[in-house]
Amino acid sequence: MHNSLSLLIGLLLSLLISCQSREEKTTDLPDKKDMGKKKVTIAQVESGIRANIETRTQEGGGYFNFQNDSVNLSLKLVRVHTEYLSVLGPNEFFACVDLATENGDVYDVDFFMKGTPGNMVVTKTDVHKLNGKPYYTWKKGKDKTWYTVPVKNASNDLLGVIEGTDHFTFTYEVQLPELSGPANMWIPIAKSDRFQTIEMLSLQALGKQKMIQEDEYGNTILHLQLLPEHSNQKITMVYQVKREEKAVYSEKDSDLTKYLEASSLIPVGGRFSSIAEEIIIKRLANSPLTKARALYDYIIDNMRYAKEGTYGTGDANYACDAKSGNCTEFHSFFISLSRSAGIPARFAVGAAIPSERNDGEVDGYHCWEEFYAEGKWWPVDISEANKYTPLATYYFGHHPANRIEFSRGRDLAPNPTPRSGPINFLAYPVLEIEGEPGNVETTFSFTRANPDS
Repeated sequence: MHNSLSLLIGLLLSLLISCQSREEKTTDLPDKKDMGKKKVTIAQVESGIRANIETRTQEGGGYFNFQNDSVNLSLKLVRVHTEYLSVLGPNEFFACVDLATENGDVYDVDFFMKGTPGNMVVTKTDVHKLNGKPYYTWKKGKDKTWYTVPVKNASNDLLGVIEGTDHFTFTYEVQLPELSGPANMWIPIAKSDRFQTIEMLSLQALGKQKMIQEDEYGNTILHLQLLPEHSNQKITMVYQVKREEKAVYSEKDSDLTKYLEASSLIPVGGRFSSIAEEIIIKRLANSPLTKARALYDYIIDNMRYAKEGTYGTGDANYACDAKSGNCTEFHSFFISLSRSAGIPARFAVGAAIPSERNDGEVDGYHCWEEFYAEGKWWPVDISEANKYTPLATYYFGHHPANRIEFSRGRDLAPNPTPRSGPINFLAYPVLEIEGEPGNVETTFSFTRANPDS
């Protein structure tokens, strides 16, 4: 539910029990003197909705089956919105719950219940949102009662999301510095997969060139051997990209074991196990999916997106201590917590293409993550969810179409490997001049192929 309504939710929802349709007005709140002598706690309301969902899930053979005039869904519990649980009146209660399909579509469902602690019965359900987009919102009438109003054609576009398919050309440009001696450079090469179709339109490189493979995660890397005569020149790659919105998906022969192991900046166990266990217990999470959502919400609630301090390395320890960073810190912290909780998780990096315009520069790299639950990979983007909280539900199970992926994994060890050791992650080029690290200026730009589509 929208944050701006959170302070009004107790009043707003208490008036909906008598509704027979989404636009039928409600009655006034009962006076406090009419409430039962024994107050029902929010914890008891949570227990009531969880018991109902668990019973319905068992009856549905492992799925919570939901049906109304427009949908017929088989769902899994993602989370209970504890912040919106409400006691509406004598023996009347409200709960808001996220439930997901096998494809990762997350439905925000409103539940109205009657009864007593230990014996609460659901009397009405409404699907409020799909992937964060509302079907209806609330409006206050002249008589100070509240009613629901359908939201037509709700869109995520203004918050950076293009759904479905995106088409664009993408230019990756590298400006070399002064080279004092022989140098080596490693540049990621975008590849086609089931979610992106990549065509290399042009490659203007320098020196001795070789496409090499990084076997652990299947990355392709351009390796260049450069000389002082190449100083201050440019390397340019232009791609034609067709990118599909990524939702939850299955993958054959996934090696889940390596996605439970630590890497140099993503520890597993120790304090990360303790933190994950505390979060999971507090959120009453009892499945990989609900555990992952609990960890996701914890990071959104406790981290701050800020490009300050030692950010941009993807050091989970730094993220845990500073509670700030960019996308690499957000996702590294999540991966450490997930793996420590026994949930496989993996890292990828590329660029996010602006949705609000059709050409121009792209503001640097962007990274994201996936975790494994219910036999499938679930895409998540926690840093974007942190910046745009109305889309937190969307980014739990989706990556938008306006992206390009460069590489996957951490601690990459291609042959040859840089003298400094495995590559932490590969978004910008890695340059070594006479065996010592060097810096390059990297610029991304794009042109959307069909601006009217």
